[in-house]
Amino acid sequence: MGLRMKPAVAGQENAVLNRQAKIKVKPFTKEAFVIRTTLISLVLLTVYGFFTFDYKDASLVGGTLSMLRNFGVMFFEPHFSHFTFWEAVYQVLITLGLAVLTTLLGGIAALLLGLLAAQNLTNKTVSNIVKGVIAFIRAVPTVLWVLIFAVAAGLGSVAAVIGMTFHSVGYLTKAYSESFEEMDNGIIEALKASGARWWQIIFQAVIPASIRYIVSWTFLRFEINFGVAVAMGAAAGAGGIGFDLFMASGFYFDLREVGTITYFILTVAILLEMTAMRIKKKLKTA
Repeated sequence: MGLRMKPAVAGQENAVLNRQAKIKVKPFTKEAFVIRTTLISLVLLTVYGFFTFDYKDASLVGGTLSMLRNFGVMFFEPHFSHFTFWEAVYQVLITLGLAVLTTLLGGIAALLLGLLAAQNLTNKTVSNIVKGVIAFIRAVPTVLWVLIFAVAAGLGSVAAVIGMTFHSVGYLTKAYSESFEEMDNGIIEALKASGARWWQIIFQAVIPASIRYIVSWTFLRFEINFGVAVAMGAAAGAGGIGFDLFMASGFYFDLREVGTITYFILTVAILLEMTAMRIKKKLKTA
């Protein structure tokens, strides 16, 4: 009798396994319909734009060949025409100064706001308020912040510094607060139980434990600010190598000088990346 029951039991087990092995299909919800409709609409609009755009007499092949010729002139025939080598170095230092200043100001403000935004270091209400304000600041592009302050303070380095600092604060506050929230809450609770004050917890536990992340995120933002400072040199009249690039490309239309300036910018960017890698290695071995 027992032998006859074994096939039946085995069949039930197989049925259970088959039911468990079935792929669970997500229901078609209203949110999924909106997302799919939006994506399809964007694809159709893009295709429609390609077919209806007035290309005049330009062609894909001709435009590609012209682009390659221009790149060849820029990168294989660079020269100095409207400035000297040392003047270019001086303008690069101005751009670096803008990046350093905005990163420093933004980092200091973001450190305080990051402590207030971390839910394990403050109450939930304060954290949500700070995160909401920072999300708004971060949502506005850097260029728009610079243009907003350019209207108030006029075109120049002041508007560029304030605008870049605003976006740096939004970026670094989010990065710092997430780093603080990843800390082991047991350490914080132990310090609170021993009678440590809030500032003592910050300087004796939070900052030392998160210093690697703080340095890494700050240096990453510094690299971003250098690229933004190049663009703001032309858009906001902040000066630096970006303004020379704007003059060479839009005013003089000297492709060879554009290539020279591009080499300067690429050299500085590579040096910054190498410096960042060395700092990260030192922090890992420390």
